[in-house]
This record gives sequence, structure tokens and C-alpha cells, in this order.
Amino acid sequence: MTSLGLFAVVITLSAVFGIINNRLLRLPLTIGILVISLLVSIVLMAADLFLPWQGMAGVRDLLTQIDLPNSLMQGALGFLLFAGAISVDLQFLLLRKFSVIALAILGTFLAVILFAGGIWGVFALLGLDVSPAWCVVLGAILAPTDPVSVVGMLRRLGLPGQVQALFAGESLFNDGVGVVIFTVALGVAHEAHAPSFLHLAEAFAWEVGGGVLVGLVGGWLAMRALRLVQDSHIELLISLALCSGVYSVAGAWGMSGPISAVIAGLIMGAPATQAAISTHGQKDIRLFWGLVDEILNVMLFVLIGFQVLSVSFNLPLVMAMALAIPLSIIVRGLSVFLAILPMYVRRRDRMGVWAVLTWGGLRGGISVSLALTLPDGPMRDTLLGVCYAVVVFTILVQGLTIGPVVRMLQKSDQGNAV
Repeated sequence: MTSLGLFAVVITLSAVFGIINNRLLRLPLTIGILVISLLVSIVLMAADLFLPWQGMAGVRDLLTQIDLPNSLMQGALGFLLFAGAISVDLQFLLLRKFSVIALAILGTFLAVILFAGGIWGVFALLGLDVSPAWCVVLGAILAPTDPVSVVGMLRRLGLPGQVQALFAGESLFNDGVGVVIFTVALGVAHEAHAPSFLHLAEAFAWEVGGGVLVGLVGGWLAMRALRLVQDSHIELLISLALCSGVYSVAGAWGMSGPISAVIAGLIMGAPATQAAISTHGQKDIRLFWGLVDEILNVMLFVLIGFQVLSVSFNLPLVMAMALAIPLSIIVRGLSVFLAILPMYVRRRDRMGVWAVLTWGGLRGGISVSLALTLPDGPMRDTLLGVCYAVVVFTILVQGLTIGPVVRMLQKSDQGNAV
């Protein structure tokens, strides 16, 4: 099937599931679509179990052709991150820059270590032979919160501006950090020996620091270009060139494309850049990137729902999946608390924000895509199953119940970010 044909299949399913959700479930669009695609996947699996049919092989072949990891990591992710970053209030983000940096870097490292230790104990308890190195890989897969899920969630909640900036800033940056840790951890698990600390530091500095630099340079060039024109169509083209350009250049040079896209998006949404854009251009850019974000979001959640067909279930794995869910919540809470502990020591009345950050730490397409890139073998099936359980739980359960947590925060007048 051609790329256009694959796109047609996914967008058609998105439209059909969206209609069903609107008429019957009335859930938030992306969550409703995920629920429906999961139900369809379960029906297909049940049909294949009791009445084996050749169509299941065709469905799996179609999923292989779509290739979610490459489609997301090499294509859609840059556009999703750029669209999310444009909508972030840069002034609020700068006010909370130290908290964002602590959560995105220190918090992500802590989440990897804590989850790896906990899940290693779970696997040992259930008799699953998974080495500590592979547990670190799983921790890296599940450590970053997903900007696609988080930024979309923020739009429908009445969170104070500073809390929104803290939430969005962490989710936009920590996925790039998580991808770097995953890459290094996967290499260690394959080689069966740990690289030197200097090597790890160099790799991290090149990918993260390089991604920031590429985003800054690209954003500066785009700002200069925008000052040369007052045409909304050309201004929109410049934003497209900026997004695709920095992501591609960073990836080609072995740097973090996600981080470069976030930096470029923040610069595009900054007041100084917006002042260089015509009034009509500002409206067109916001509308265009809002539509891009919504369309890619919906398509991604359709694909996430169908990826359950890639999981090979057995009893020990199901038990590990069940235990991994509360473990992921505990690890998220600990990593957030420890990463910004000095703020909590000075401000003991900010525990409501900590609760929102913990419960709102959704995982999504990035985690699933990283898990699907794992090499074939017994480790892949185990790690993919655990990853999928955590992702689905956070999106469906935590995503649908974050509203009451936010209302509790607002009632207790905890509106200021940490």
C-alpha cells in the first residue's frame, strides 16, 4: 500500500471513531478514540483466538507498514512538539525555568533509576528473567511524560498560567532527555558492559546541548526572515520551514531533534517574534498549527490503540503489567518530589501542585514508539507489554480523572507553581 493509502486508512478510522465517540461515548476526543480503537483491537484478537482468520495477519501487516516508531520519531513528533511549544506562555515558562530544568533532566534520570530498580524486583518476584540493564531500558522508555497527551490535556483544564507552563515545559523537554537515555541504555544492554561516565556525559551534552543550539539558531534565522515580509502565507511557510528544518538538521548531526523543535517553537511563540508577524499571519499560524496538532494527535491515538495487537500476552507478563502501573505512579511522585525538593522545603504549601504533576504525568506515543523499536526477542515482548499497560492506564484513567485533582488544587488555593 502506498503512503497516501496508509494515510487514508488512518485518517478515515480517525474520522469514524471520532463520530462514534461524539454520538455515544462523549469522552475527550483523543481519549474516546483510544478507547474505541482498543475495543476494536480486543474484538479482533478475540475473533482470531476463537475463529482464526487470515485477516488478522493483514491487520498486523498494515501496522508494520505504518511503522509507528519511524512515523512518530522521524516525522510527526517534530510537528507535534513545535505546535505544543508555540502555545506555551514563554514569560511564565521563564519564571519557572529552574523547576522545568530540574524536572526535565534530574527528574527524568531519577524516574529511570527508580523504575528500573522497582521493576527488576517485580520481574524477579514473578520469575521473569530480565537483566538490570534491560530494566534501565524500560525505565528510560517510561520516564518521560508525553507532550502529546499532556499539552492536549492542559487545554481543557483551568490550571493557572504558571502551573501550565511548568507542566508543559517539563513534558516538552523531558521526552528529548528520555530518548537520549534510552539510546544509551539500549547500547549498554546490547554490549553487556557499561560505557565510561565521560562517554555518557559527552553523548548527553552533544545531543541535548546541540539540540538547544540548533533550535536557537533556527529560531533566530526565522525571526530575521519574518521581519522581511508582511504576507501571512509566507509567514506560515517560514514557520513550516523552521519546524521541519531544525528537526531534520539536528537529527542528521546526531543531536536531539525533539529538543530543537521545542526551542524553535518557543521562539516562534515568543512576543518578540510575534511582533514581527502581521496580525493576519499570527491568526493563520495559530490556526494552522492548532489544526496540525489536533489531526496528528487523533491519528496517533488511533495507532496506539491498535498497537495492542503487537503484544504477546501470558500470565506472568499480565501480572507484571498490573504491578507496573502502581509502581509507575509511585516513581513519578518520588521523582517529581526529589527533583524539586528544595522548592518544597521552602514552600510546604505547594503539595497540591506536586499531586497534579504526579497524577498528570501521562505517557503516550513516545513510550510506545520507543518500545516498538526494541530488537526482536523475549525482552521485547516483556518490555512492550509493561510499557503498553502503563501508557493505556495513564491516558485512560489518569487522563480522565485529572480534572477532580485540579479542582482540589484550585479549592485549596494552590494556584502558584513551585
